[in-house]
Parts: sequence; structure tokens; C-alpha cells
Amino acid sequence: MLHRRAPTSVFKSLIGPLLGMGVSAFLFAGCAYTGGYGDRGIPGGYSLLAVPVFRNATIEVGSETYFTNALIRELERSKVVKITPKSEAQATLEGNVESVSYVAGSKYEAAATNSLPTQTVLTTSYTVKVRTRLTLRRNSDQAVLWSNVFEGERVYNAPQLTVPGVSSANATYNHSARHQTIAALALDMMAEAHDRLTESFW
Repeated sequence: MLHRRAPTSVFKSLIGPLLGMGVSAFLFAGCAYTGGYGDRGIPGGYSLLAVPVFRNATIEVGSETYFTNALIRELERSKVVKITPKSEAQATLEGNVESVSYVAGSKYEAAATNSLPTQTVLTTSYTVKVRTRLTLRRNSDQAVLWSNVFEGERVYNAPQLTVPGVSSANATYNHSARHQTIAALALDMMAEAHDRLTESFW
């Protein structure tokens, strides 16, 4: 004769596995949370931050916009702070593009041709080097809470004269290539700046 198990005994037999699954899910969620931005904050623990347009001490007009936008994007994505006007903020993160320099890289030595003098050497690439500084100030008394310098570099192909094996010169290309390179550097450098600014201050 078959005996049916009472509903209560069936329920009790399921409690152990269900509790185990629940605890595992909780622990997993906790690890996922702390592995993100949940454990981060800016110095002072402030939540309202102003990020004005970077100052630009270089001849590359417009480069300050790339860095300002890249930094705001990182902060808004992480939600570590809320970006507000300075009049409403508890602290202000000031940025300055201190230098942009170009270092000649690889070269092309032209053979004797009708187009170029003998032993003409053309630069085929440049390394763009950028230095920025960030300073976090408390709005109530202008005290400096944090300051750091960020440097980066990246290579771009230079415009060339028309000779066999080398592309044509183009001033518009050169300007565009420089700014695209600076914009790419801004993304990398401000991602690093965000991580340094918000790392383990709580």
C-alpha cells in the first residue's frame, strides 16, 4: 500500500534547498554591487558636485571641451555624485589642460625624385602628449580636498607630400587628426581621473 507524504513534510524538505539558493543569490548580488560603483565616493563624501568647463592653457582651442565632457560623462554614468550648478553644489571639480605637445615619430627618407630634393626626410607620424590637472575644492571655504595630474599620449599619422608610397598633404586632415587624437585621449584620461577621484574615500 502506498503512503502519501503529508504536505507539511514535503514543505519542510524543500526549505533547506530554497534557503540555500536564497543565501547564494544574496551573496552574489552583494558581490556584484560592491564590484561596481556602490562603494565609491569623492573626498569629503559630498553628493552634489559642480564641474565647470576646463581652463585651457594651450594653443589647441577647443581641447578643453573634450576633457570637460568626458569627465562629466564618467561621473554621470557612475552616479557617484550628482552634477549641479556651482550655486547648488557642495564642491567644485576644476580642470585645466596644462599642455598639449607634438613629438615627431617615424620618418620617411625620400630618394632622389623630380618632386623632392635629395635626402628629403618627411615625418610620417606624431605623438600627441597631453597634461591635465584636476582640483577638488569645497565650496564653503574653497579648501582643496584633492588634486592630481593626469598625462597621456597617443600617435597619429601626419599629413604627407605627394611622393611614391606616401599620401598627400592636407592641412584640414592634420587639424582633424589632432583633435580626434586629443578627444580619444580625453576619454582615457578622464576615465582614469574618475577612478582615482572616487576610489575608497568612504
